[in-house]
Amino acid sequence: MTSEELARLCAAYANDKHAEEVVVLDLRGISTFTDFFVICSGASEPQLKAIAGGITDRLRDEHGVKPTAVDGYPLSQWVIVDYGSVVVHIFHEVKRELYSLEDLWSDAPRLELAA
Repeated sequence: MTSEELARLCAAYANDKHAEEVVVLDLRGISTFTDFFVICSGASEPQLKAIAGGITDRLRDEHGVKPTAVDGYPLSQWVIVDYGSVVVHIFHEVKRELYSLEDLWSDAPRLELAA
């Protein structure tokens, strides 16, 4: 599976858990530590947990892909799921605005995602 395919699956699985404002930033050629950021938000701590679990469970069960690390907890309002070439950032709405990763990486193109 390519890193772009993995990023698209992460975005789709986040959408399946009703994540808000799912964005995929293409960092190839900009970053040396990862190819893609998948960024999304949830409205509550339980939803953050559901989004992270939905992504990790489905990738493991359907594709045999496991994250190298999962960091943060729903109570911290920012969960990171690291697949090496793809890093998924799951924010509570307030934390997403505060850290503003899309602005920090504004030179990264966004992948067009299926509706």
